Amino acid sequence: MRLQDARRDYYRNLAHEQGFRSRATYKLKELNQSYRLIGPGFYVLDLGCAPGGWTQLAVKLAGNKGKVMGIDLSYVEEISGAHILRGDIEDESIVDEILEYFGRKVNAVICDLSPQVSGNWTVDHAKQISLNYDCTKIMDKVLMHKGNAVFKIFDGAYSMEFRDFVKKKFARINLTKPPASRKQSSELYIVCLGYTG
Repeated sequence: MRLQDARRDYYRNLAHEQGFRSRATYKLKELNQSYRLIGPGFYVLDLGCAPGGWTQLAVKLAGNKGKVMGIDLSYVEEISGAHILRGDIEDESIVDEILEYFGRKVNAVICDLSPQVSGNWTVDHAKQISLNYDCTKIMDKVLMHKGNAVFKIFDGAYSMEFRDFVKKKFARINLTKPPASRKQSSELYIVCLGYTG
């Protein structure tokens, strides 16, 4: 067994043992330990939440005074402590439902989304970045001043353009790859702190 496979199995096994739906949970956990994106009492919006690992962790991090909503086009099984909405992030009218649930703007927007991959890297990368732009349109309407966000990006031709776009909206951003990400994966995370609008 290759070392990379063993590491992947480690996170998969850990997720199974700890009751999380995906190994991706540990990417958010590591990002949160480094940047404190989500804290107790936070209102958190998870865009592209299927299968729900990030939503589960957000509920734990926000605690009983926090509020969490996950949105995805795919069906997501209920998560205790979170409101799951089956919806399309490309439809900006979803903002009304988000604000109605929270009753105010949110402290954090988290996006670990991926399109249905076609196998054509150029198309998949462009679609994934496009979905992130859709997320920023929602974020601009629901994220409070000084709030935080994180976006997964497939590294490619449009990555730095998207990074520069979100950089204008936050006091500080970092481009990073948490240890739980597979080494061979092209995914990177843009951690955004201190929303300025």
